[in-house]
Amino acid sequence: MPATALRCRVCETPYPLDPIGVCARCFGPLDPVYDRDEQRRTISRESIAAGPLNIWRYADFLPVAAPAEQRLAPGFTPLISAPRLADALGIGELFLKLDTANPTHSFKDRVVAVAAAKAVELGRTTLSCSSTGNLANAVAARAAAEGLEAVVLVPASLEPEKLIATSVYGARIIAVEGSYDDCSRLSVELSFELDWAFVNVGLRSYYAEGSKTLAFEVAEQLGWTLPDAVVAPIGSGSMFTKVHQGFGELLELGLVQGDTPRLFGGQGEGCSPVALAFESGSKVKPVRPNTIAKSIAIGSPADGDLAVATARDSGGAIHAVAEDQIVENIALLAQTTGVFGETAPAVSLGALRAAVQNGELGESDRVVLLVTGDGLKTPGLVADRFDPIRVQPDADQILETLGVQV
Repeated sequence: MPATALRCRVCETPYPLDPIGVCARCFGPLDPVYDRDEQRRTISRESIAAGPLNIWRYADFLPVAAPAEQRLAPGFTPLISAPRLADALGIGELFLKLDTANPTHSFKDRVVAVAAAKAVELGRTTLSCSSTGNLANAVAARAAAEGLEAVVLVPASLEPEKLIATSVYGARIIAVEGSYDDCSRLSVELSFELDWAFVNVGLRSYYAEGSKTLAFEVAEQLGWTLPDAVVAPIGSGSMFTKVHQGFGELLELGLVQGDTPRLFGGQGEGCSPVALAFESGSKVKPVRPNTIAKSIAIGSPADGDLAVATARDSGGAIHAVAEDQIVENIALLAQTTGVFGETAPAVSLGALRAAVQNGELGESDRVVLLVTGDGLKTPGLVADRFDPIRVQPDADQILETLGVQV
């Protein structure tokens, strides 16, 4: 395993590869450090292709060893062309990365698989997290696959479909009368009292690295070439920044050539602290979430400032999407591609539409839109579109209803 240590992103203090959440000196986030010379010696396109068709084909890029038994392994999800949506938007070429094909139908399966591998290595017996829904699903399913206990903290106002999909795996759900940020604070406090593997607290350094595999897969599925741009939702900002990091690592190791893709992010207007910071040029300031895009409703995003820097450095942008456009985008995605996404990819589609409108992307660009969660998790938002035509069991009546002359 080429990971050698953790290092503070702010003051660069090194730490061992332990379950350490933040720097003890400055409270900055910790990132894994890798032996790049070792990676250059051992990683090639051929070595990757020889691996399993899941995230563990990229184990040499990750801070944990691949499990001996890869249970419920996520990753290597489809990358499909979306020509009708590309034409509707005025994009040269558009691809959808369907992380709805992961075991619990979101990209969170990637990050939890990496964090859980570290938890098992450490001998922890309970997985836990604070979540806006998708992470709770992924933690509960991963715990079930590994034979661990699961306890998740979620806002009590979450969509019931997500809570049911968490409880079916046997997890204990603590529904907090508050926001995700309240759940996050409680997870931090509890992590000092309980010997649990809090995947997005003490194991966050490992958990976050799982998102890099999205970049690795996109490049490999495009024949080891890079898209011009990638569009993603922003909640905490972690996935957005790690996708950028993943492309950078491929370039650094000579596995691809070209320029780093421009990163475009989206947030629902009712919870858009990162988009506001990008627009104003200021630091990210916490907000109280008030958005229908609950899966990314994080008012105090841990990696928000880094997400702003990532968008700027890559030549991209971050857009706030009007709340009344989110459901419209769910329908647009479904009706032009046959893909039913939840609110997060609908926000990403809104950001893509804004980028086209602003002249940031257009007919000369090859773009990848990350579909990070399944619309079946939030069906209530489009329930008003269910309006069947009721008829008697009579073919003539159906033809008449359809306006067909016989």
